Amino acid sequence: MAQHKSAEKRARQTERRTATNGARMSRIRTFVKKVEAAIASGDKTAAAAAFKEAQPEMHRGIGKGVLHRNTVARKLSRLSARISSLSS
Repeated sequence: MAQHKSAEKRARQTERRTATNGARMSRIRTFVKKVEAAIASGDKTAAAAAFKEAQPEMHRGIGKGVLHRNTVARKLSRLSARISSLSS
């Protein structure tokens, strides 16, 4: 357990940040799952719409520091390729 005032403060900050980042990641995962569900159903227009909603959420994750930009780029690229491979 923290012994100094500064260490106690850092522990409090870490606790708050962990909760916020967890909520952010959960939100991102939810949006990605919506895209994957639309892809699984085979509906290209629904998948494209869900992808459009997921994209800014994932980019926000980069800005807030919960995801690396290359990770997001890779995931978006793979989702986009799967959507474009669907027959319209």
